[in-house]
Amino acid sequence: MGNAKHKSISALVVAHNEETQLAECLKRLSFADQLVVVLDKCTDNSKLIASSFTEHVIEGNWDLEGDRRNVGIQACDSDWILEVDSDERVSTLLASEIKEAIEQTEAGYFLIPFDNYIGETRVRYGWGASWGVSAAPRLFRKGHKRWGNQRIHPSLELKGPRKQLENRMVHLVDKNISDMIQRLDRYTTARAADLRSSCDIGSFGHNVRRMFSRFWKCYVSRRGYREGPYGFLNALFAGLYPVLSYLKARLEKN
Repeated sequence: MGNAKHKSISALVVAHNEETQLAECLKRLSFADQLVVVLDKCTDNSKLIASSFTEHVIEGNWDLEGDRRNVGIQACDSDWILEVDSDERVSTLLASEIKEAIEQTEAGYFLIPFDNYIGETRVRYGWGASWGVSAAPRLFRKGHKRWGNQRIHPSLELKGPRKQLENRMVHLVDKNISDMIQRLDRYTTARAADLRSSCDIGSFGHNVRRMFSRFWKCYVSRRGYREGPYGFLNALFAGLYPVLSYLKARLEKN
């Protein structure tokens, strides 16, 4: 056991114009053996910031979310990969747990739970239905995760056994309600493009039913009611997501 090979880990960050968030994210990833940053259509100082932390900076212009993430995964040289977005923070406790977990595991992936914040308020309940997650498979053995070819919320191909870490990753989701509204607009525009590409946008009636079922799922089933007004807002936006995506796909050309 004393001669066991150390398992290396790459931290991967994919960003678009995140100069206000990037440095705080990257400085918390110094425990990784390799740091890879993928910059998609960046026009701000993201490259300058990323280059001050690592030489592994990839610039490009991708239409699909899955494509740019897969490029980053391929650029990682380590045994394990940790995916982190620029608005997320890895604590010292989580970093220690990650290093310990990969030394004890040969294959598969780990779900990492999130502490989601809207402004200064932590919101744990009511996430889901394409409007945020409470946990995600962010730590994985190289070759055991691949993203699908969608613009928004790409599908995932995962291999090996699934485990879950205990310590949470901080996710600074939105600053305020205005940010939430802008995110809904971005998400539904991207989803509408995916629907048009699929040539199957569904029906108005079906998406209206989904609006109500998703609201119920987030607000009641996932206990969003425990979060007060933010729980209601999350459920509202989760419900609006499918019907707005459908209407944009039907009524707008691009």
